[in-house]
Amino acid sequence: MQVRGAPEVTLRNGQTFFEGPDDIHVVGRNASQTDPAKFLAFFVKDKGAPAVFPAK
Repeated sequence: MQVRGAPEVTLRNGQTFFEGPDDIHVVGRNASQTDPAKFLAFFVKDKGAPAVFPAK
């Protein structure tokens, strides 16, 4: 995972990754060539606001 301006990180089982409301997500892929990846995303946002929107 990576957000613009920060180093790329490889997450392991049980680790977390935070993206702030002004962060631009630039990398999100499975680092393994053999094992599937699973993740849980939790969004905190205003009611009725879009969960994601295109970067400017």
